[in-house]
Amino acid sequence: MFSPVRNEYLDLIAKAPLSSVEMAFDIGTGTGVIAALLLMRGVKYIVATDSSQVALQCAKDNLQRLDLSSKAQFQMTDVFPQGQANLIVCNPPWLPGKATSLLEQAIYDPDSRMLRTFLSGVAAHLSPGGEAWLVVSDLAEHLQLRSREQLLQWIEAGGLQVLGREDIRPSHPKVQDSADVLHDARAQEVTSLWRLGARAA
Repeated sequence: MFSPVRNEYLDLIAKAPLSSVEMAFDIGTGTGVIAALLLMRGVKYIVATDSSQVALQCAKDNLQRLDLSSKAQFQMTDVFPQGQANLIVCNPPWLPGKATSLLEQAIYDPDSRMLRTFLSGVAAHLSPGGEAWLVVSDLAEHLQLRSREQLLQWIEAGGLQVLGREDIRPSHPKVQDSADVLHDARAQEVTSLWRLGARAA
């Protein structure tokens, strides 16, 4: 597994208000950094999922090093585990597109599949009054790969409502690199934590 090269999204997760600390799902856990951060914030138990056995082993090893693995369960599944949780967090790959290497799998989500699957199914896995946190950059919007209207349509189609949104500007070196071919888009980029809840029937 490759360690995250950007960390502003972790600042969002560290500061967003927790409506409950009983149980959380970390969807697409990767290195397990989000699971570890939520446990450090006081979440009592986490189910971390990933479609990669390598990722799950990496996450498990990292949580063991932090002495947090007793509060976590690791499941190999495409997206959701069985059951419901008070908090469900997902930080999907941010750009629609096809990955051509293992590293790019953390960046590209073909046809926004993981994003769309998460938004279409998460309401059924939320406990009453629970929240889904979608952590995603708007870089795809600035590159005209996905529109904000499309994202909002997927949220609505999933039976969800926006409860709030926390934003942060990226601080990685490429933001300041005017020679970067994506500089114009990166200069406008905002990473957001969308707090979503199930709409009342």
